[in-house]
Amino acid sequence: MLPYPSTISLSSRTLNHLADRIRSHRNQRRSGWRRLDAERQALLALAHLRNGDTYTRLAARLTVGVSTAWRYAQEAIAPLAATADDLTTAIDRIRLLAYAICDGTLTPIDRLADQKPYHSGKRKHHDMNVQVISDAADRLIWASPALPAQSMT
Repeated sequence: MLPYPSTISLSSRTLNHLADRIRSHRNQRRSGWRRLDAERQALLALAHLRNGDTYTRLAARLTVGVSTAWRYAQEAIAPLAATADDLTTAIDRIRLLAYAICDGTLTPIDRLADQKPYHSGKRKHHDMNVQVISDAADRLIWASPALPAQSMT
């Protein structure tokens, strides 16, 4: 059990799955010593993805630098993205369901070199748009790559 100051609604199976993926990714890259072990890196990434915790808060809680927290989250996301279904496979899965839910969300971002395509005139700040498809039990079937917010207006 890894302590964390807030609740994260996910199972230890999910945490272990991501930790195994991280270990495999590290072995593949022949990565040396790391400040955080695979379980803590998985916890960091899942807390960021599930709760939207900031890198500053995660870094302070896990006693690493902010840039290290960012890098560890990105390293954990890469193996997850590699195992994701493509849209064609997702559509084949959807055909077997009674119905599917398609929705999207705008995620606030900052620090882009080319700001214009990411500026949402409606929300008055910079966003990335992610479209998702889930089943009736809210299990993720597919998620789009992050798109500039302006492309969806």
